[in-house]
Amino acid sequence: MTDLFTLDAEVRTDLGKGASRRLRHANKIPAILYGESQDPVSLTLEHKNVYRAQQEEAFYSHVLTLNIAGKPVECLIKDMQRHPFKDVVMHLDFMRIDAKHAIHTNVPVHFINEEIVAKTGANIAHHVTEIAITCLPKDLPEFIELDLASLEVGQTLHLSDVTFPEGVTSDELAKGESHDQAVVTANAPKASKDDDSEAAAEEEAAEE
Repeated sequence: MTDLFTLDAEVRTDLGKGASRRLRHANKIPAILYGESQDPVSLTLEHKNVYRAQQEEAFYSHVLTLNIAGKPVECLIKDMQRHPFKDVVMHLDFMRIDAKHAIHTNVPVHFINEEIVAKTGANIAHHVTEIAITCLPKDLPEFIELDLASLEVGQTLHLSDVTFPEGVTSDELAKGESHDQAVVTANAPKASKDDDSEAAAEEEAAEE
């Protein structure tokens, strides 16, 4: 999987919508690299390489390496534009990173032991699928796990219940307790129509 996070890129000098269309017809993707107080650089990447890499969830929360004219540049993917109905990547935004500078990004949440809660009949509601974090590039996790094994019906887990890896902090929690967002809830199972009918019959019998 490591090779998927290293992509060859060429500097692009032919700019504009027409140039971008020609690139896409040639199975290439226009892109831009910015950040770290350096000038933005327009790039071109091979569509097949990007398409294969972006199928991996970790592609969106992993430190990537762009080989630009033989020089490796570490970055994060910050935006990806897709065709509205074709399975095609249209444009990429990359942000440079520095090993010494903290980064702000989103990482996916993996809910584990969800089947244990499901056995209770609870309906599990995911309020978030990603968490905004801050960390140094070396500490960047591909995902954050949240164990639901002890989640009870009617209970909600918040950001403060998440165990963050060492060196990783939640952007929302850093704003204060009022930003302790709900992450997942185990809702009580809805009563079936048969249950409702039985309950109504019991009430009528009790009144008699």
